[in-house]
Amino acid sequence: MTRTANAFLNVALFGAGLAVLVLLYGLATRTFTEHTGPADDQAREQARAELGGDRIQVEVRNGAGASGLAAAMTHYLRRQGFDVVASGNWTSFDQQETVVIDRIGNPEAAARVAEALGLPRERVREERREDLLLDASVVIGHDYHTLPPFQDVDR
Repeated sequence: MTRTANAFLNVALFGAGLAVLVLLYGLATRTFTEHTGPADDQAREQARAELGGDRIQVEVRNGAGASGLAAAMTHYLRRQGFDVVASGNWTSFDQQETVVIDRIGNPEAAARVAEALGLPRERVREERREDLLLDASVVIGHDYHTLPPFQDVDR
């Protein structure tokens, strides 16, 4: 073989070895930090009790499609004392009205979120998803411009 071919093979082997190391690191990290089920649920409840037990955990989803809605809502809810644990887009952008979804069967927590957003109780619905490990979901609709987080923002 020529020197060029040997150099190419050495670089290729080094790259493949590096890729294997990265994959092994990812596997090890995921294995030791993966959700373990009921033990995580118990840890969450214990942490909630230690924090005073009244911190409402929320996710914010953009169902209207306008850029930056979830980020602005997240910032607003955090200033109001809610623990926003996730934000991003909803499954579609055709949500007409903003709603709050009770995820654990605690309508009072969901109602507190709705109240902070100036939404009537009729906009709170229950769709339990305890696997989400949060109290409520906010789905921002096309009526977002009427909500407090967007009142002073030029859109």
